[in-house]
Amino acid sequence: MPKMKTVSSAKKRFRFTSKGRVKFKRGYHSHILTSKSTKKKREQRKGGIMTAVEEPRVKRMLPYGG
Repeated sequence: MPKMKTVSSAKKRFRFTSKGRVKFKRGYHSHILTSKSTKKKREQRKGGIMTAVEEPRVKRMLPYGG
């Protein structure tokens, strides 16, 4: 059976914690920030942990992780 290929877009967006959970950075924080509220921009600075429901999908895209 051939090796699983890593999804390139996923390897740029997701990282794994030491426990195997999936970390990500939030979007909509690159440009046109003047139209966004300060609260919104502050919340977008923080990363996030993927929900347990969506985690298996990301782990399939990154076969080496987890």
